[in-house]
Amino acid sequence: MDSALVVGWVALLHDDHYERDFFVIDDLNLSGKTAVITGATSGIGCQAALALARAGVEVIGVGRHPGRCQAAEQSIREVVPESRVRYLLADLSRQAQVRELAGKIREAVSHSGSSRLDVLVNNAGVYSQKFVKTEDGVELTLAVNHIAPFLLTNLLLPLLQDAPSGRVLTVSSGSHFRTWLDPARLNDPLLYHGLWAYKVSKLANILFTLELQRRLVGTSIRAFAVDPGLVNTEMGFKGTSGLTHWVWSHRRTSGVSPDQPARTILFLSAKEGLPEALYWHDCLPVPASRQAQRPDLARRLWEASEAMCGIVNPYIKERS
Repeated sequence: MDSALVVGWVALLHDDHYERDFFVIDDLNLSGKTAVITGATSGIGCQAALALARAGVEVIGVGRHPGRCQAAEQSIREVVPESRVRYLLADLSRQAQVRELAGKIREAVSHSGSSRLDVLVNNAGVYSQKFVKTEDGVELTLAVNHIAPFLLTNLLLPLLQDAPSGRVLTVSSGSHFRTWLDPARLNDPLLYHGLWAYKVSKLANILFTLELQRRLVGTSIRAFAVDPGLVNTEMGFKGTSGLTHWVWSHRRTSGVSPDQPARTILFLSAKEGLPEALYWHDCLPVPASRQAQRPDLARRLWEASEAMCGIVNPYIKERS
């Protein structure tokens, strides 16, 4: 992130009109807060970890590879020597490791002398060109991009509820537009295409957020979905070839730096008095697709996800 002062041009919803408001992104002081960021070894996740560490937040990053976790932690400490940052290992495609991760996060928060988690950033994502099922019997893209954040969020809700203003931020994508999903066939598609499976998982991110918002009414927790825009990252190059590799390569050339969506994550983590908006891009609420705003579809997806995880969360009540 630039060392110069960065100002987010923010629209706040008030009386059905937008009011302009300047919000200083750099030079924030969020000391005393704790954040968890998945997929924090590179790209958006690493930049978000850096932005939050700069603001004084205690950062718990999550990654799958020990070497990458160590490198990411070191890079943040080099920029912010006084930062409180640590990384935890987890393969988010495996539900057992997601559950273990939640336990490690609870321990880490407890050892820091706190009983709360202020921000959870569900950022980790994968793209799978081939149809692969995990050890839990869940299609890989769905498992990492949707089921893992669904399960981790549910497991960490008690910590988030102890925060004065807990935040659950889930990174989606504009690729969810012109996409639909059937919760009954979510894990058993008639035909599989990697790009379509990715688009479906990004739609699921927003529907998950929509239903989470509904179930958290009356609590101190706020949930938002983040559209990072087209970002220059390495994700689409992992395990791809041929036309798919070319598509990701072409898209990447037009992508913005990961620090741009990281600013939106920082903004949503810090700003008070946010409107009840679902989907955010560049620190502004923007419309999601019609499919992403269907409460009936969101509820059906939630119930299907509970079945895949074998959980019913006692911390959030079903609402009629």
